Amino acid sequence: MDQARSTISKIFNGEPHSYTRFNLTQNMEGDNSQVEMKLSSDMDEEVGGNGVGDHLNHNSNRKPYVAQKLGRTPKNLCFMAAATLLIFIIGYLIGFLVHRKKEVAPTCATSVSAFQEPPVHETGAAPLMDWDDVKKLFADKISPSKFESVLSEFTSADHRAGSPGDKALANKVITKFKTYGMDTWNDEHFVKVQDPPASGYNKFVFKGTEQRPTGFLSYSATGKVNGTVLYAYYGQESDFILLRDKNINLTGRVLLVRAGKISFAEKVANAAQMNAAAVLIYPDPTDYPIGDTTELFGHVHMGSGDPYTPGFPSFNHTQYPPVKSSGLPKILAQTITAAMGTSILRQLGGQNVPQTWGGINRLGDESDLITLEVNNVLVEKEIHNVFGVIKGFVDADRYVVIGAQRDAWGPGFASSTVGTSILVELARSISDMVKNDGFKPRRSIVFASWSAGEYGSVGATEWLEGYLTSLNMKAFSYINLDGVVGGRNGFKVAASPLMHSLIEGALKKVSTLNKAVSLFTQFGSGRDSWESNVYEDLKMDNAAYPFLAFSGIPSVSFRFTPGNSEYPFFGTMLDTPDRLKSLTSGDVTRLAEIASQFTGHIALRLVHHHVLGMNLTRYNDMIRTHVFRINKRLKDVRRMQPQLLPKDLTMQWFISAMGTYGRAAHQLAEDVTNSNLDDIEMCRIINDRIMAVERNFLSPYVSPRESPFRHILLGSGPHTLKALSSHLDALKADDPVADADLFCNQFALATWTVQSCANSLAGDIWSLALMET
Repeated sequence: MDQARSTISKIFNGEPHSYTRFNLTQNMEGDNSQVEMKLSSDMDEEVGGNGVGDHLNHNSNRKPYVAQKLGRTPKNLCFMAAATLLIFIIGYLIGFLVHRKKEVAPTCATSVSAFQEPPVHETGAAPLMDWDDVKKLFADKISPSKFESVLSEFTSADHRAGSPGDKALANKVITKFKTYGMDTWNDEHFVKVQDPPASGYNKFVFKGTEQRPTGFLSYSATGKVNGTVLYAYYGQESDFILLRDKNINLTGRVLLVRAGKISFAEKVANAAQMNAAAVLIYPDPTDYPIGDTTELFGHVHMGSGDPYTPGFPSFNHTQYPPVKSSGLPKILAQTITAAMGTSILRQLGGQNVPQTWGGINRLGDESDLITLEVNNVLVEKEIHNVFGVIKGFVDADRYVVIGAQRDAWGPGFASSTVGTSILVELARSISDMVKNDGFKPRRSIVFASWSAGEYGSVGATEWLEGYLTSLNMKAFSYINLDGVVGGRNGFKVAASPLMHSLIEGALKKVSTLNKAVSLFTQFGSGRDSWESNVYEDLKMDNAAYPFLAFSGIPSVSFRFTPGNSEYPFFGTMLDTPDRLKSLTSGDVTRLAEIASQFTGHIALRLVHHHVLGMNLTRYNDMIRTHVFRINKRLKDVRRMQPQLLPKDLTMQWFISAMGTYGRAAHQLAEDVTNSNLDDIEMCRIINDRIMAVERNFLSPYVSPRESPFRHILLGSGPHTLKALSSHLDALKADDPVADADLFCNQFALATWTVQSCANSLAGDIWSLALMET
């Protein structure tokens, strides 16, 4: 038995005569594990020449030749036979097990024909559905008749932010998303907003008459002021400059201004800069045919989001620093009715209004005393943003966001109900395309229903603040649906320059689908035509603005208008279905369909094609315009105030940064043309470079708490290129507010921000170096 064990040991442990190496590929951290198998020879080594048989010849009695050579006795032969049988059994079992494992994998394939084509699968090389088929399929899903029930379901008389009506609508939206098979979630925030006094009232007293308006402006300063009334037209900067040029003192005055042209917040901020004490805002009948007694509601926070958590998300567990937004006004502000405003205006003395303002009214003098009292109260509200997502099949972690506010001051049919209905219908249509028609978007689509939009995009901004670090790396665009239908005779678009080509394509497609709609004749042909007719700047009170200027996400907002005017019932209790139907000649559902087509075309294009269709050269044009303007003003300052700026201050580096950005943008366009778009990773790298452009225009040198809209081209604050031009104008005029050292600092930081954006756009650091050479 000992000899049997020795023989078995030699078979499994002895040195092999030959071996075979093969690979077993395993999915363990991407490595390939190599297993080496050694096969032993069945042949014994020759006795002579290697000494293997010498150690067996230890018996002094010599055996016959065969027995001597093999070292075998009858007893030993029995042991050998038993060992051989044992080896045979073990080998048989090993072979059986190996053979069985090899048979397991293909068992399911025995029923498949050997000549059957492999199943089609998404590789990133091409969509499973042609783009023309996607457009046609989507167009078939949207129709005016489908909006009737949705608009009716989401119409509500009272859904102010944080109210039971607002929460009920949130539950309806998320229930719809779940019905469509979407993944859903809820984002809860605790925000501070300012509401009218729960007991008591706001009031003003003029010429012995007391008035108590029920409309209000959230985030106004509170208290009581006495002053003299001064009429300031629309409260624009140009209006105040004109008054100052007439040597009219604005300090301590209560300014009466008309609603319109700019936001309530901008009017109050402009008045505060002129050291006014308070602002009264009224809807002039020539601008707002809404009746003499209609109250106005709004806010005056020069920013967005909860102003008591600037730069921070208002989650319940957040530890808030004891700060307030720099955009909160320090003066009183109050809306009044048209009848109240015109009554005050008729009783003013003083100088005549400027001819350019029209009318025969007077500006007011020192005898026109007024007392204003604002008693608004600060309250904390729980609000809910609700979401649904259609996940992409290639880059699921990259997504376009489509959003609409859900709340309103009153009925809010045009301001929120129509947008919410379009949001839900888009979710239904695209979900159905994915589930039943074989559409497979490469990237994801997130549908968002915001609350507290009327207080200054509070819900949307708090979401951005809460997830900023991930959103600006993954969300590549935002489409805003607030107030999209306010008329039928005009159309306006405000967007990031990166999205202009997408907008132009959508306009052409929607025009083709809706030839009978007269407003589309204004689009014309060519970029200059449509931009001159429908394009406008993205304003701070637009919900898309914080996405663009705060988060660096390319955004677009659009709306149908009554013509050259605005929908007059926004921010009033008269924003009802009947009034919107009257202004649109009963075409609300038809216009909602067209708005859905426009939104859907842009969103589907972004999630379907290999490469995001962003137009990088448009920012090159904008940078060039600013650089030339700054250069001209810099030369003017050197000529008129040569002692103010250092002699070594030069435009050379700014012009160089502009040129680097232009070359990087054109190089990326060439990279797209020359790249293999069948390569998923290549497409992802290119798209990430495109996505970084907007984000890199956010100045890293200013605090998001002090200057939340950090975009140097489209933002707001002293860091912007527009502010550099204005600062040079102040230096040229030797204005005491101008600061040459501050300008030099801002100039250097803006230059490097543009250069940094160009560096990122170029891709790898060696790509930039090669491009420069």
